[in-house]
Amino acid sequence: MKDALAIHRWLLAHQVHHEIVRLPRPMTCAEELPETVSAAPERCLMVTVLEVTTRVGREVVIAVTSPVSAPPRQGAVEALLGARQVLPAPAHVVNAATDYADGLVCPLLLPDSVPMFIDDRLFVNDEPIFAPTGERHTALSMRALDLLTVLPGKMVDLRGSRPRGSRGAVARRH
Repeated sequence: MKDALAIHRWLLAHQVHHEIVRLPRPMTCAEELPETVSAAPERCLMVTVLEVTTRVGREVVIAVTSPVSAPPRQGAVEALLGARQVLPAPAHVVNAATDYADGLVCPLLLPDSVPMFIDDRLFVNDEPIFAPTGERHTALSMRALDLLTVLPGKMVDLRGSRPRGSRGAVARRH
């Protein structure tokens, strides 16, 4: 499994200013970051790993990096990909596909086989943002612009969903 040290070494090698923050208490998922680091949810990132079903079948696992305050909506991802169904990947799939602990996936160092989409609502200014490191006791802190320069993936608009009248207009929400 990847961890804070692997992320730290990779960022040092790419000369990216960052900090690995020791957390005051362990966390079990990225949604706990705002409370744990005392930061606004817009400044804390989460990576949602999804299984996508297309006409061919269950085809790909994708990762979506978004603010904790605005997790990706199923309908918006379905519309973006033109997929039949998009569901959260089970923990064992997340662990195997990303090499991170489920719920603590860092947006960095994901395998090339996992396409990355980056929500364009990321809070971008000079204030630090926080992301999980795959470990319960640490978080990554860095400027959003620095993260975006090294983050592989495509910026996407995840606000919308399919147009009215399409199959996706009847939302399946959990």
